[in-house]
Amino acid sequence: MQNFRPNYPRVWLTFFRNSLLRELTFRGNFLIEIVTRTFWFSAQLALFGIIYRQVPMIQDWSQYEYFAFMATGMLINALVEAIFMPNCAEFSELIRTGNLDFVLLKPIDTQFLVSFQKVNLSMFSQVALSIALLVYSLRQLQVQVTVPHVAAYAMLVGIGVSFFYSLMIMLASTSVWLGRNQGLYDFWFYVTIFARYPQNFYRQSAGGEVLWFAFSFIVPILLVVTVPARLLLNKVLEPSAAVLVVAPLATLAMLFVSRRVFVWSLKHYRSASS
Repeated sequence: MQNFRPNYPRVWLTFFRNSLLRELTFRGNFLIEIVTRTFWFSAQLALFGIIYRQVPMIQDWSQYEYFAFMATGMLINALVEAIFMPNCAEFSELIRTGNLDFVLLKPIDTQFLVSFQKVNLSMFSQVALSIALLVYSLRQLQVQVTVPHVAAYAMLVGIGVSFFYSLMIMLASTSVWLGRNQGLYDFWFYVTIFARYPQNFYRQSAGGEVLWFAFSFIVPILLVVTVPARLLLNKVLEPSAAVLVVAPLATLAMLFVSRRVFVWSLKHYRSASS
């Protein structure tokens, strides 16, 4: 038992298979979720299609440039909601019901179990739609996409997903003291609203300077989506060394802090038997 080393990829594949079986058990609900996501996706396209019929540009974003930006935001959002959101949202239920005791007894990292136990497979339909919209927009713009730009874009998308996960797990950790953390849903709702628009949109609105500064440098949710979209669209000439070096380091620091917050919260957890 002392030499036991959990195989994390194999454990995650087991979680994925269990999630797939659960979705296949309730096929009707699974199909309804996909239809709902597709309708919302189409509504967003129709809305901004109407807006861009009236104006050729919004700030320095043309219609298909904005669609590429929107696809990037939807891609990051869909990955976070597919992999992490169901689990972080259920953390408070584990505490309330006392089932966290059983999680703590298992010979595997607690944060891994809390973060990856469920997969929302219906959200992968939005991943596919986002990638399709991104490819279509790039073709309409006739952007020359190089392998280094694609690699940098994929890395920045991964950084965006990791950044949002760090925020979510820290917020979920507060359930140890609050008992139930419904604010996680509210937080994610407002974050996704602010991240729907490019960074420079906010500087031209009333009070926008405050929002621009707060969500660019304090909680940089605007940079998370705007930077990879600009890079792929060649709206920046070359991948900035500052971005490609500082962004991963900042994300690693954020993951480290979120890990420390999670471990610290578990030290203050009172089991169901206490």
